[in-house]
Amino acid sequence: MFEGLTEKLERSFKILKGQGYITEINVAETVKEVRKALLDADVSYKIAKDVTNDIKEKAIGQKILTSVSPSQLMVKIVHDELAELMGGEHSEINLKGSPAVVLIAGLQGSGKTTFSAKLANFLKNKKGKTVMLVAGDVYRPAAIDQLKVLGEQVGVEVYSEEGNKNPVQIAENAIAKAKRDNKNVVIIDTAGRLAVDEEMMDEIAKIKETVKPQETLFVVDSMTGQDAVNTAKAFNDRLDFDGVVLTKLDGDTRGGAALTIRTVVEKPIKFVGLGEKMDALDIFYPKRMADRILGMGDIVSLVEKAQEQFDAEEAAKLKKKLAKNEFNYNDFLKQIQQIKKMGSIKDLAKMIPGMNKIDDEEIDDDAFKSIEAIIGSMTPEERENPKIMNGSRKRRIALGSGNSIEEVNRLIKQFDETSKMMRMMTTGGAKKMMQMMQQAKRRR
Repeated sequence: MFEGLTEKLERSFKILKGQGYITEINVAETVKEVRKALLDADVSYKIAKDVTNDIKEKAIGQKILTSVSPSQLMVKIVHDELAELMGGEHSEINLKGSPAVVLIAGLQGSGKTTFSAKLANFLKNKKGKTVMLVAGDVYRPAAIDQLKVLGEQVGVEVYSEEGNKNPVQIAENAIAKAKRDNKNVVIIDTAGRLAVDEEMMDEIAKIKETVKPQETLFVVDSMTGQDAVNTAKAFNDRLDFDGVVLTKLDGDTRGGAALTIRTVVEKPIKFVGLGEKMDALDIFYPKRMADRILGMGDIVSLVEKAQEQFDAEEAAKLKKKLAKNEFNYNDFLKQIQQIKKMGSIKDLAKMIPGMNKIDDEEIDDDAFKSIEAIIGSMTPEERENPKIMNGSRKRRIALGSGNSIEEVNRLIKQFDETSKMMRMMTTGGAKKMMQMMQQAKRRR
C-alpha cells in the first residue's frame, strides 16, 4: 500500500540529512521533491501545490531543538499536513435510528456488494448489532445471489424479493420487516450506476428520498486514482452522501484517491477495504494512514487487532501454565492461530515501524503452514509434554509432516525461545529482559 509514495517521500527528506538548520534554500529543495512525489502518486496539481506551500510556510523559520534534526522536523510537518489532507480526525458511522438505515452507492465493479457484507460483519461482531442486508440491485441477478452467499458466510439475514424490479419498494418493505424483527441496522446494497446515467441517478436519489437513510456511503475503487475522485464528486453533487469507502486499498501503490478525495468532496473517508476476506475492513484513521505513508508503521492498529483476538480467560490459563513451566505445543499452536486471525502476515508486518522497506517476497503468508504440519504430526503425548522429544520421535514427525529433521529442530528451538520469553514476561521478567538486552548491547 502506497509503496511508491513512501519511497519518494523518504528520498525527499534525505536532502535535509546532515543539515544543521532549516533554510529557505534546503526547504525549497525538499518541498519540490515532496510535490513531485505527490504528483507521481496521482494527486492533482492544485492540491499538491497547496499542500507543499503550506509545508514550506510551516517549515521556514521553525526553531530546531537540539534533540531534533531538520529532517525529523520536516517529517513531522509533512505527517501533520498529510493527516489534515485526509481529514484530520476519523469519522464514525452514524447508527442512530430504529433501525439505522445505511444506503450503499457507487459504480458497478467498485466492490459495493462485498463491502455491504463486510460492513454487516463488522457491525455484528465489533459493534454487537443485529443486521439485515437488502438486495437492492435488481438489474444484475448475480448480485442478489452474491449477497445471499456472503450473508450466509457472515451469519446475517439477506432480504430480497424475487421478480420485483422496484428497488424503492424493496427497500421500504425490507425496513418494515427489520422493524418487526427488531433489527438494529439495515444495509441496502444498490445497483452500480454511472454519474452520467440520469435514469439510474434518479433512481438512487428516489431510494434515498424515500427511506431517509441515517448514512449514505459512496464506495469507490481506490486503484482508479483521480478517476475515483472525479466520480465521487459527481455522485456527491447529486446524492450528498455522508462518507466514502475506499476498496482495494491494499493494492494501491500510489495513494492519490486516499490523499485527495476528502478535499475534493469535503466528505470523510469512513472505511477502507484491505482484501477479499469478510473481516478485511478497517475504520479509516487519517493520522494512522499518514504514519504508514511515511514508513512509521501503525502500532496502534496492530495492538487493536491483537486485542480483538485476546481471550481473557485463555490468557489467565496460559499465565498459570507459564508460571509452572507447563507451556506445551498445544498452547504454542493456539498462539499461532490467534496471530493468523489478525489478518495477512504481510499486512501485519507493514504495521511495524521500519518493516515497510521489506519486499513482499520476503514475507510468506504461509509461514505457519510447516509449523502446523509438524505439530499436527506429533502424538497427543508429545504435544502435551515437550520434554519427551528425542531423535527417533523427531524423525517420525519429520516424515509424517513432510518436513526435514532440520525444520523440526528449528521449530523445537523456536518453541523453546518463545516459551522462555513468555515465561519471563509473565513472571515479572520484563526487567530481566531489559537487563539482558542492555548486556547484549554492551557486548556488541
